[in-house]
Amino acid sequence: MASVLCVDDEVYIQELYQHMLPAGGFEVVATAYNGKEALATYTALEPKPDLVLMDQRMPIKSGVEATREILAMDPGACVIVISADASAREKAKAAGATAFVEKPFVMDDLFRLLRGCLGDGH
Repeated sequence: MASVLCVDDEVYIQELYQHMLPAGGFEVVATAYNGKEALATYTALEPKPDLVLMDQRMPIKSGVEATREILAMDPGACVIVISADASAREKAKAAGATAFVEKPFVMDDLFRLLRGCLGDGH
């Protein structure tokens, strides 16, 4: 089962991920509620998660900033930026995000994207 770090400042989104991701074969190994917490959590996790789901708009540090910093320390990280703000797509790409997903999304579509990002049969 592929491991996932879920980063979102909305509690209900965190709960959605924790409830739905296991149904698609993914294990939520940690959560964070802002970009600063995401960096600390990612750094502390061993082994590193297979995937990071990163909200864009969060307090303290944005998802794009956190994505850039995670990829600076771990260029092989698979970070998917998720946002209701479609204009964040280009910023996410520029930060090196593996993919961008616009909210609201269909969970089955997210599962397909996550499996595609893994590309190794997880």
